[in-house]
Amino acid sequence: MAVPDLPTPLVDAAATLLDRHVAIDRELAEQLVALSDEHLPQLFALAHQVRLAWMGPAVEVESIISAKTGGCPEDCTFCSQSARYRADVVREPMLATDRLVELARQTKAIGGTEFCIVVAVRGPDERMLSAVIEATAATRKAVDIEVAASLGLLKDGQAERLAAAGVHRYNHNLEAGPGFFPQICTTHSFDDRVATCRRVVAAGMELCSGGIFGMGESWSDRLDLAFVLHDLGTREIPCNFLNPRPGTPLGDTRLLPPLEALRCVALFRCINPGAVLRYAGGREVVLRDLQAYGMLAGINGLIVGNYLTTLGRSAEADLTMLADLGMPVAAAPLT
Repeated sequence: MAVPDLPTPLVDAAATLLDRHVAIDRELAEQLVALSDEHLPQLFALAHQVRLAWMGPAVEVESIISAKTGGCPEDCTFCSQSARYRADVVREPMLATDRLVELARQTKAIGGTEFCIVVAVRGPDERMLSAVIEATAATRKAVDIEVAASLGLLKDGQAERLAAAGVHRYNHNLEAGPGFFPQICTTHSFDDRVATCRRVVAAGMELCSGGIFGMGESWSDRLDLAFVLHDLGTREIPCNFLNPRPGTPLGDTRLLPPLEALRCVALFRCINPGAVLRYAGGREVVLRDLQAYGMLAGINGLIVGNYLTTLGRSAEADLTMLADLGMPVAAAPLT
């Protein structure tokens, strides 16, 4: 039985990404989005080849800790940590430095290369910024691991202070493309988020920024996000899939179909071939038994363990998945 020829968009994408070693443009991305489901295995295979050619076989492992939980004043419709909604999230104060150091040790023990301190705020005040700087210094002194942070919107000078303290990467997800963003947040703008991303890059930290798939956005919105992230020079892109939280405006949203979620992964890899593409929140409920397919469709980073307010899969299960796939765990953050 003859093997069917590859569709023209896949041939063109392979030539662009693998032969010319450049990212695809918007027109070609739209053609890949339009491929029928019967060609998804070929699209996933291309994305995997791109990952290997641009980034190598290693997979970066990271854990995140909600250092301060709940009570955020913003109105992001997907987020159970917003004080505006009646989600079942217990407010917790900032964790002590010694507790953060111990959690970083646990991350290192399971093979993690990065530990991310996350707080639920609009942006850090002086007290919080100083606490994170202190925790970063203590962690780097006690544990051989890179420290990342996610503290919301940054003001002038704050990114430079975090960089000087040794923060390796700063996470500030754009969440959605500029056209869709006003539908999920009104208390700050897409441009506000982009401004923080630019401050991060200017301060010399690596930018970690991604989004959430499945909030009601169109494919055009997703491509808008992917290309903004590319233009910002984003080094790590968390791929989150909406896990609807009861009590939030998106609490009744239907889960994204698994194959559509995997197509999102493959497209983001082709548009951002040199970035760490990290599996993040919602993958367990959206992809279920298909999680390993994402590792063969462009993913090369994992958040292991629990997320900020939802349970994830155990680190042991993820590490077993990588071993079964023959994918080594990175010894240091991929750059």
